[in-house]
Amino acid sequence: MPKNEEKCKQMREDMRDRILKESSLYFAKNGFGDTKISDLAKHIGIGQGTIYLYFKSKEELFEEIRKAADNKEEVLKLKLLSKLPIPAKDKIDRISKEVIKKLKTDEDYKVKITIYTQLLLEKEDEMYSSEMYKELAKIIRQGQKEGSVVEGNAVYLSDLYWGIVYLNSLKLLYMENHKLVTKDTLNRLLLKDK
Repeated sequence: MPKNEEKCKQMREDMRDRILKESSLYFAKNGFGDTKISDLAKHIGIGQGTIYLYFKSKEELFEEIRKAADNKEEVLKLKLLSKLPIPAKDKIDRISKEVIKKLKTDEDYKVKITIYTQLLLEKEDEMYSSEMYKELAKIIRQGQKEGSVVEGNAVYLSDLYWGIVYLNSLKLLYMENHKLVTKDTLNRLLLKDK
């Protein structure tokens, strides 16, 4: 029985999504430079030519993955949260609670955080101009004025926070039995004990 056009289209979309998802994991673990299309195809369980049916090159495939890892949604949430008229300690607690929830339940989030951070590391001069870093730094500065957040350079404190999130994302993706950082531990990186 011949497949109808709609079913074929769905199969192509499913394969493209599968390639993107599996490639994201592979790139997160191996980085761009250490990824070969032949190894990637083996990892996915498809022929190398199948990847090239959907993407012209490794660079094009990685660009699609990079776009998905841009964290625009996370940045928007941080921007909205930073504008709320509530204490910074409550904002930080909300961020930590959301991050821990996603690290526990959302594999795509872990992959995005891992790839996003790797991209920032490749562009060292742009790292601290990242919107995620800057938005958290705004909240940190607010908390320092309120007296609820530890003293120090807000951007570096933001880097410390997101660095711990990145490390946990990476460990959760590639280590069995990794004990996830807690919300309270994330909060203690920034909040004063009272």
